Amino acid sequence: MGDEGTHRPAEPGPRIDVRPAVGRYDDFYEVVGVKKPGGKGCWCMAYRDSRVPAEERPGYMRDLCATEPGPGVLVYVDDVVAGWCSIAPRSTYRRLMHSRTIPFVDDRDAWVAVCFVVRAGYRKRGLLHHLLAGAVEHARAHGAEVVEGYPADVGPDRVDVISGYVGTVRMFEAAGFERAAETSGVSGGRRRWVMRKELTADG
Repeated sequence: MGDEGTHRPAEPGPRIDVRPAVGRYDDFYEVVGVKKPGGKGCWCMAYRDSRVPAEERPGYMRDLCATEPGPGVLVYVDDVVAGWCSIAPRSTYRRLMHSRTIPFVDDRDAWVAVCFVVRAGYRKRGLLHHLLAGAVEHARAHGAEVVEGYPADVGPDRVDVISGYVGTVRMFEAAGFERAAETSGVSGGRRRWVMRKELTADG
């Protein structure tokens, strides 16, 4: 007799969770670090302080990962690190404090999700949405009143690598963010918006 009528239980999907980067510098390095000896890279410092020399950036981020609240969050798939989101108060990002293209909406020190990175092999799994949700909860846990992002408005178009790095307006809207102000900045040739989400005790 064949097994046409049998019903096998569905295979469980991968376990996805988001964790703060505090105490997880090695995992941060796995996603963002420059592996090539002598290679230069951002190390997620472009917004924090681009004046820091390339050779000092690993130590700078190691120190941030060693203290609360840390520089961001990491997403894991079945306990394997797969991606990164930089989330911290705007006051800690030198570039944002001096930006001529991204306006301040009010005088509160909004927490800002400025950078998203997903490792090759883990893309197109919706991990950016998990990272943004985890970033919001991380900010909430540390007393944030409001969270911002400055994504590109790509409309219905396919997301390119650059727009993926800053996020997209539709990704932020799906997470409950609203357009608060148009910026004069662009990413990948697309206009960027200040997207905001007000945080309350119950939502």
